[in-house]
This record gives sequence, C-alpha cells and structure tokens, in this order.
Amino acid sequence: MDGNDTFRSRPPRLRSDWALFLDVDGCLLDHASSPAQVEVPQRLGERLCEIGSELDGAIALVSGRSIVALDELFPDCSGLCAAGLHGLERRMPGARVDAPAPPQALNQLIDEARKLLRDYPGACVEASGPCLNLHWRGAPGASGALGEFALLALAALPGYRLHPGVHGVEIRPFGFDKGQAITDFMAHPPFLGRKPVFAGDDLADECGFAVVNARSGISVLVGDRDDSVARHRLADPSRVRVWLGMREAA
Repeated sequence: MDGNDTFRSRPPRLRSDWALFLDVDGCLLDHASSPAQVEVPQRLGERLCEIGSELDGAIALVSGRSIVALDELFPDCSGLCAAGLHGLERRMPGARVDAPAPPQALNQLIDEARKLLRDYPGACVEASGPCLNLHWRGAPGASGALGEFALLALAALPGYRLHPGVHGVEIRPFGFDKGQAITDFMAHPPFLGRKPVFAGDDLADECGFAVVNARSGISVLVGDRDDSVARHRLADPSRVRVWLGMREAA
C-alpha cells in the first residue's frame, strides 16, 4: 500500500446520511500497554448512543475485540451493531453471527505463548474465541521472539493466517476481515444506501479503508502511519472523539 498525504485532510463533520464504522483500540480509545489496561473516557459510550440515534442506528463498532468485550467497555450502548474478532462475529438488528469454536490445538498454543512471555515483561497474550493475539507494545524487544512463535504456531492451525499489526501479531481463521464485515453491514438496513465512513489506526484496518474507498466513502487513518490507503487523517483518539462531537476534559 502506498500512502499519499496529499489526500489526508481532516474528515468532514458527521452527516446524517453516513453509515459510520469505528475501530476501538487506537481509534476511539488510546492504546495502553495491554488491552486490559485501556481507559474509556467519561461520556464516550453515551455519545456513541447519541450518534446511533442521529444516524437511525447506522453505526457499528468494528474491532479485534470480541463483542462481549466491547459491551463491557461500553455498557451504556451494548445494543449497538458490532463486528467482533475482525468480523468473525457480528451483531446486526434482528440477527447475530457467532464466531466458530476454537480448535483444540489453540489452547496448547496459548499456554506455550504465556510461558514464552515470562521472559518479556510488558508483552501479553490475548485469547478471544478462535483468535490469538500477541502484543508487544509494552515490550518492543519481544517482537522477534513472538513473531517467530506465531509463524511456528501456524503449522498446528490449518485454515489460519497470520495478520501483522503495528505492535503485535494476530493468528486467526482465514476468510474474514474488517472489510468483509463492513461489506456485510452495508447490504442490510440501517446501513443500506448510506455513505460508508470508517476510522481505524492499525494495519488490520486497511482492508476496511479499501472497501470504503471503493464505495466512494470516507476513510480515516488515526495516527501517523504512512503506509495506508486512507484518504483522511486524525492525529490520535482524542481528535477522533472531538470529531465525533465530544469535548475533551480539561
């Protein structure tokens, strides 16, 4: 992917004809050393519910977290549409798609990964359904060992693929991503016929940007990466929250 900052202006203000798709970690929420340590700003959940009303329900969280984890982060708006585990599970009005059960081999690999991480304080393992995330944001020196572990793990997981991130790597079943999740949402009310808008920060969000661009929508990169097809940029999650109509605490 070739980045081109010529097109990376600030995104336009929220419009009532949008179908709004939002990544969570690194987009709505500031990154922490591990996913368990993120902090949810006061009133963010309430504001997401308000946007849902303004868009007649055409808002969805699109995250690598599970839907259960998203509901725990945002209990005020647990009824919002959502795609969890990069789209392996989805919640839409009147319908739900559940993620496949994890293979037996995954549990052993999770145990092995946790043993490996004893040598790298600050790195962490995140196991969600059939997906395994290895995070080294809090321990950059672990990237080589965890990347090598992930490559070896694939041999025990037929049908899985490796998905590198900026500060980690994910092992998850092949065949679904955030772009496909957005495509599925756009085929059904309340998203049908609207302009798709997607904001995200990580490499896993690039497929979502590509789908939105192909539909003449609005793609928003959060952060300072250059290798992106997104056409707009916001500096960090605090600017995303302002864009969505929240006032940051002084």
